[in-house]
Formats: sequence, structure tokens, C-alpha cells
Amino acid sequence: MPSAPKTLAPKALATALILTLPLAANAQTAAGLAGKVSSAEEGAMEGVVVSAKREGSTITVSVVTDAQGHFAFPADRLAPGHYTLKARATGYELSTPAAADIDAGKAATADLALRKTRNLAAQMTNAEWIESMPGTDAQKNFLLNCNSCHTYERIVKSTYDADGFMQIFQRMASYYPGSTPLKPQPLAGSATREGIGHSGELRKSAEWLASVNLSAQETWSWPLKTMPRLKGRSTHVVITEYDMPNPKIEPHDVVLDNKGTVWYSDFGQMFLGSLDPATGKVTQYPIPQTKKDWPLGTLDLETDKNDDLWIGVMYQASLAKFDKANGTFQTFPIPKPWDSDGAQFGHLAINAAGVDGKVWIKNSDGGKIYRMDLANDKFEDLGAFTDPKSGKRIGSYGIHADSKNNLYLLDFAAGDIARIDAKTKELSVFYTPTPNSRPRRGRVDSQDRVWFAEYGANGVGVLDPASGQIKEWKIPTKWSAPYDVILGKDGNAWTGSMMTDRVSRIDVKTGEIVEYPMPRSTNIRRVFVDDRTTPGTLWIGNNHGASIVKVEPLD
Repeated sequence: MPSAPKTLAPKALATALILTLPLAANAQTAAGLAGKVSSAEEGAMEGVVVSAKREGSTITVSVVTDAQGHFAFPADRLAPGHYTLKARATGYELSTPAAADIDAGKAATADLALRKTRNLAAQMTNAEWIESMPGTDAQKNFLLNCNSCHTYERIVKSTYDADGFMQIFQRMASYYPGSTPLKPQPLAGSATREGIGHSGELRKSAEWLASVNLSAQETWSWPLKTMPRLKGRSTHVVITEYDMPNPKIEPHDVVLDNKGTVWYSDFGQMFLGSLDPATGKVTQYPIPQTKKDWPLGTLDLETDKNDDLWIGVMYQASLAKFDKANGTFQTFPIPKPWDSDGAQFGHLAINAAGVDGKVWIKNSDGGKIYRMDLANDKFEDLGAFTDPKSGKRIGSYGIHADSKNNLYLLDFAAGDIARIDAKTKELSVFYTPTPNSRPRRGRVDSQDRVWFAEYGANGVGVLDPASGQIKEWKIPTKWSAPYDVILGKDGNAWTGSMMTDRVSRIDVKTGEIVEYPMPRSTNIRRVFVDDRTTPGTLWIGNNHGASIVKVEPLD
């Protein structure tokens, strides 16, 4: 007679359940490390990001707790070794340092206790700072010019009065946009950056900032507001972060080539980098300088039809093409005259160059457009185009070509998307439903629809040139200020934020938006989807955190 089945004790039963938590849709995967997060104030805590980093490794793996406070790391993501554990839940911190030892073939458990933090200000995101500050949205919009270089915490902790801020504005306008507190880069000569504002507007902004910082008070007179933790489907994710070799590396654009190799552009240095996700090894390839004594850094990173890499080299006023076979670059200096000696050429469109052999290049500051003929490397200066409605020159922060190599310009200063016919050079302009939406970056999809972020309208949009119609989706978290957007083959569009430490996935058919939390402060620019997985896997750079991040939704 068979023996009766054994009954597990409550604690053992809970552990067994944790170790077989569903880690992907319609499947169960054994966990290498599992546990529960709780606090005296809340009990079991949902939406807490739990991170594990093996001793001596540059790779951190993170998961998010469910409604019962449980977390589980897939067994194949944690190699044997000693791990330091961290938890991110705004307003809380670990009661004591946490660690776990992983042995091959054995599951480990670790329960984490959190307590109220002693320093809430140190945990605040840019979005939380801007929401906490007293003032109107119109006043706060000014700060959307600042987060490219530093956090808002630096501003609210400063002691500058209005006159001091006016001097700061003047100095900031003379810095390269890829500057950070670790590596400020002044522009050369008398060049200054456009778009910071007019003198009258600046004075008002200076007075407002002096009213919210610590220039006239020992601490803030206004309460610190925090965003609620994400729950539900937002917890169904695995996040892997790869540290760069030094803190001055600024991964701006992160892309994968056809072989799955990860590549990144460095916003503050003259390097193209590659990452081996299996080992975390980073290789840097130095890019030649073409403009002596001007700031160093790159922006747009693209692949052509042959899977070769092209880079926009900003204030060096050139393009660079990388030869993977021998690890060398061919540079293409853009001929003068430019609109200004401080012209920045960070954006290019090469995806459709096979149609007519032409690469599009745009001067972001001055408005000029160029085409380079790949047959002879000669540049054609098309000049600048004017918006027929406003009479202003069309600028851009992102250019893209459709399947016929027609060019689209995203007018970051307004709410315009301009189209230039590749053959006739005729201009067409489309206007976003939300005025002054500030279109940015984006991508042209396989149907020749133009996807773009709406940095000033807290959303993303898509233009169907055939009908002239534009559809918008608004991101639910205020002050997300999306920088970029891309549509994956699974029908989900992705965007990220320099403000919220979150990425968003949009089901463009149903309109459902799922946000995923980042393990730490993450300044996100370009977003890239690896469509070889279902659902697609998101790759981003942490521009201010010297890391590359992989986001894998589980359903």
C-alpha cells in the first residue's frame, strides 16, 4: 500500500510556491533565487524592483515583486556565486544589507525587509521633482531643456538667486549637449546652443527657480511628491543591466546588428562601442576627429542595407562609417559653409540609400539639409526649408527616410513633421493634433508610417503619409516627456523617458500601455527592439548611468 503524501509545513509550502512562480506567459520556469519583500507599514509590497549582482561581475539582473510581495529570478540568469541584493521602492530602503549565495542546481531564498527611508530626496526621479515643485506647467516646461545634462535634484538643492541663475543660463548655453557634471564640454569660439529661451522669458524662469531652490530657505517649503509603484503586468519583467568600463561613457543610441551584436554610440566621447551580452565585455573603437578643438561625442547610430554602421558625429561636423572586418572608420567631413560654426550634425538617414545611393544629413541647429552621394562622397546642400504656416525655419531632432528615400524631418521646436520628396524636393508639412508637441527621434516602419515621440505632449504619435492622418497615444505617467519611439513586429510600440526611470510598451491596436520600472536612475534616449523574441526585447542606454539595459517583458 503506497504511503500517504507528505503535507508541507506552511513555510516550506510558501517556499515551494515561490520557486515555481510563473516567469513567462503559459509556462513555468524554475527560479534560481526567490523570496518576499515586506515592510512594517505595508506588509507584503508589490512593485518593488529587486536586483542581484554577482561578486566581480558587471551584470545586474532585476525582477519585480508581485501582489503578494514575491519575487523570483529565472535560474538561467544567475550563475553560481555570491550576490549582493538591492531593492528599489521610493520611500523605502533595506533594513539591513542583503546577500545570497547561489549554488549550481540549487534554488536559494532570501526575504527582504524594508523600512522607511531617511533620505527621500536622494530617491526622487526628475518627474517627481518637477511634479513636487510649486508652479504652473508652463513654468515647469522650461526644465525640459535641462535634463539632458543633469538631474533636477542639482537645481532644487542649489542656492542661486535669480541673478545667479541668469549667469548659469548663459554658461549652460555655451556647453555641448552631451556634457555631464563628470565631463562638461564648452563649445568652441562664440558658439551657443539654440532653444534655451529669450532674455525676458529667462528672467522669469530664473525668478521662479530661485523661489523653489534653497536660496532663501534652509529646506523646501513644499512637500515631496512621489509616484505610486507600478503593479499588475508592470511586474512581469526581467531587466538586465550591463555596466560600462568607466563612468564617463554615455550610451546614447543602442542598436543590434543582424547577428545580434550590441552596439552603442557615446554621446560624450569619440568611441563606437560593442557589448557581448553573454560576458558583459565592452570593446571601444576610437573615431577619428575631423574638427580640432571642438566637443567630442556622437549621437545617431544607424545600420545600412549591408549591416554596416554609420554614426552622426555631432560638432565634429562629419559622418563616420565603421568597417567591422578590420575595426576602422571612414570619415566624411561635411563641407562648409554651414549656417554657423557651431553646427551639429547628429542625425542621418541611410536605411533607404539603396534606392538612389544618397544619404541624408541634417544640421540640427541651423536647419540645413545635405545629401551625400555614396558613389563619389560628394555633398549636395539643399539649404533650409520654411514652414508655410508659421514662416519659421524647420528644425529637427530626428530625420528618417521612407522606402523611396523621401525624407521626414521631426521639427522639435514645434509640432510639425515635414516631408521632402527625394526627386522633386517638394515640401509637405503635417501638424500634430496636440500643438507644440515637439516631435523627436522615432522611426519609419515597414508600411512607411512615421513614428515619433512627442516630448512636449507626453505621448507618442504616428503619421500615415498616405492619408495625412496622425494618431497619438498619451503616456499615463505625467512628465514622462518621451524621447523616442519604435514599433516592434509584435504590434507593440516602445518609448522611454529621461524623467521617470520607466519605459512604456503600447499595444497600438488596443491602446493598452504597460510601464516597467528601472532598477535605478536611468536617463533614456534611443529605444531599440530586438524582434527575434516574442514579445520583443527592448534595449536602451542609460546615458547618465554608464550602462546598457535589456528589458524582457514576460507576457
